[in-house]
Amino acid sequence: VAGAAGYRTPSLRPVVARRHAAVALAEQVAYTGRPLKVAIAGGGVGGLTTALAMLKAGYDVTLYEKTGQFARFGGPIQFASNALSTLKAIDERLFERVLAKFTFTGTRRCGIKDGLRADGEYRMTPVSDPRYLFDPTVPADWYLEFPLKACADFFQLPYTGVIDRPDLQEILLEECRALKPDFIVNGSPVQGYRPTAAGVQPMLADGSTVEADVLVGADGIWSAVRAQMYGEGGVREASAGGLTRQGCSYSGYTVFAGEFVPERGADAFRDYYECGYKVYIGPRKYFVTSDVGDGRVQWYSFLCKPPGTKRAGDSWEGGESTDAQGSSVIADLKKEHEGWTPEISYVLDSTPASAVEQRDLYDRWPELFRSWAQGSTVLIGDAIHPMMPNLGQGGCQAIEDAFELTRALQEVTSEEGHAPADAQAVRRALQVFVDRRKPRASAISLLSRLASDLIVNFFDTPWSPHDERGKGVLAYLTFAWKPLLQYVVFPLQFLFLYSYHPSGGMGELPKRLEDTWRQRHRVGAEAAFAKARAEGQAIGKPSFFAKADSPTPDAQPAVP
Repeated sequence: VAGAAGYRTPSLRPVVARRHAAVALAEQVAYTGRPLKVAIAGGGVGGLTTALAMLKAGYDVTLYEKTGQFARFGGPIQFASNALSTLKAIDERLFERVLAKFTFTGTRRCGIKDGLRADGEYRMTPVSDPRYLFDPTVPADWYLEFPLKACADFFQLPYTGVIDRPDLQEILLEECRALKPDFIVNGSPVQGYRPTAAGVQPMLADGSTVEADVLVGADGIWSAVRAQMYGEGGVREASAGGLTRQGCSYSGYTVFAGEFVPERGADAFRDYYECGYKVYIGPRKYFVTSDVGDGRVQWYSFLCKPPGTKRAGDSWEGGESTDAQGSSVIADLKKEHEGWTPEISYVLDSTPASAVEQRDLYDRWPELFRSWAQGSTVLIGDAIHPMMPNLGQGGCQAIEDAFELTRALQEVTSEEGHAPADAQAVRRALQVFVDRRKPRASAISLLSRLASDLIVNFFDTPWSPHDERGKGVLAYLTFAWKPLLQYVVFPLQFLFLYSYHPSGGMGELPKRLEDTWRQRHRVGAEAAFAKARAEGQAIGKPSFFAKADSPTPDAQPAVP
């Protein structure tokens, strides 16, 4: 059936909650005879998910993306249980397609390891064994375990995991195009906007403008829409010393990353099938490894360095590392972790030099006192609440934004998606969205930032009665608060994260999905191990989109 905007009317049941008819009558809302016209700036996770949710609501959606074309480039992005629940609430088919390409990490042990005491064998030793205090033969490899599975089971939600960005991109593009084939305009970024009485005029890079009822700024941490809304100057405009860029402060951390396939498989990387991800802690730094599917392991090294200390390329900004750069970085990282577990050395030695990348991490404090909306323009995702990567919630919160923004707009549009006759009704809906989302997104942004600062500044090698590796004040504190973290802090943290689950509980479905995935996972991993032994390493690219013309930045990568 052809809709008023010339595209197929959604036939799938809208799953975002609509207001009751009694509320509509009470408000005496009058509607136009056309769909709400929505312009979206940015084709990242938040922009594409918003486009799908709004197309399903019957809106006329056009997404303006800066890249000239799409290509299959990309590393993994983490989706926690709250994001998976939200995807299911947006669209059942979307949820099923994502899970078919998913790699669960939260079904296995995920936690913190002692970076100095782990013995190099990737042992799955007990996390909390009180005999350790008296018996030096009791292993101390693991410091604590995150209760990801238990908290997901509490709400009957699917488990945390990762999906490759190219697969996610392909799924979202196909689902959107099924509703409106020409929904996306490539190579035409939104560079600003002009408020109008009836809505807003997004201004495109070629100097043209378009008419819209709503402009959604989903254009990442270096958002052109936010730059205008908050008067931040030019996109990525830096202060002296580079400690602040466009209202975003340097976090104090640079992250090196790489990816490899263990050529000897689980014979060398012994916990591959039993561990989802692990964080090695030690003095003033930490190192993360994660299973990202198909036999691949991705790693991250977080170091306190000044901004601009570029040692390797960043494909998110159009750069790549040379073999010489990567080899130099790997050698330096091995020196940085001298005296740490041989497990880290094995990871670094197994990584192709040209697969190493680096990125300075910028962050911004939550916008508690300014609105995320101005007139008919609203910000979502990294454009307004970028997340440090420690909780893996960046993409998750963008998906929650997509759901809640659509829900707020549906409260002032007709069942068919027709726009209200009064533009102020749309503007009020945007403020309703902001009021609903600001407390939760701000809290998670602060938690993400706190996680980085705590690990670097308040964690150390835990004290032990059996060696001299942890003897400072922080070592004693790290040892002392282990039970508080294991049994109170982390359970409450993940219960809070997963408490947002608009799909509701899913009964036994999460366990069935896990069972199916385990069989698929082992087959794929073993095939990848064999291929790596025979052909060597393949290099992954952690960028989402390939730029046809000039390199441009995008949102920060999400990591566990």
